[in-house]
Amino acid sequence: MTHLRKIMLEELERRNLAETTKQCYIQAVEEFAQYFKRPPDQLGPEHIREFQAHLFTDRKMAPNTVNQRLAALRFFFVKTLNRPWNSAETPYPKKVIHLPVVLSREEVARLIESADLPFHRVLLMTLYATGARRAELTRLKVSDIDSQRMIIRIRGGKSRKDREVMLSPKLLEALREHWRRHKPQEWLFPGGKNHKAHHPITTKVPWQAAKERPSAPVLKRGYTRIF
Repeated sequence: MTHLRKIMLEELERRNLAETTKQCYIQAVEEFAQYFKRPPDQLGPEHIREFQAHLFTDRKMAPNTVNQRLAALRFFFVKTLNRPWNSAETPYPKKVIHLPVVLSREEVARLIESADLPFHRVLLMTLYATGARRAELTRLKVSDIDSQRMIIRIRGGKSRKDREVMLSPKLLEALREHWRRHKPQEWLFPGGKNHKAHHPITTKVPWQAAKERPSAPVLKRGYTRIF
């Protein structure tokens, strides 16, 4: 881990930001540094403007995604490097609000039943039945399933808030079958080979469960860490 990354992580930790936010911010600064093949503390406003144009023109990112990258860079320059940030030089693109695509019950059923693996199937069932976000799903523990009260406790959600959601009998049956198959001890959905690790799955696993093909690897041959 580079010194700059360590400092930025400490600043993120001090503000008690969500784990997904921390990962997103670190990745954004890493992409920024890799684009120019220079450490990010050697870059400035002119590089930010060029990178912003690159995100729109070359990578075809949506305005909301570009805003997220800019927020990460602003945090890095202001909170990590203690440098000024000129909003006039780096304007945020206007946000675009899209209506969500809502699947019918039949479409959801086909999606769940088409899962390649039983593990993926129970992930999709849990997402649909609870309305949990991917990050919330990965952090579920066996102890969060309360079959007596028929609820699931979702901890550390958006804004660090906990909540309880109803546990349907059908999902409970599927989770019990999942437990008999994998015998999870702490995390409801353990990661690692054969799901026997002492850490939970990453957010990529439920994302892949809903896709036809897995995502491409982020790190490629010849990759050199400069942040």
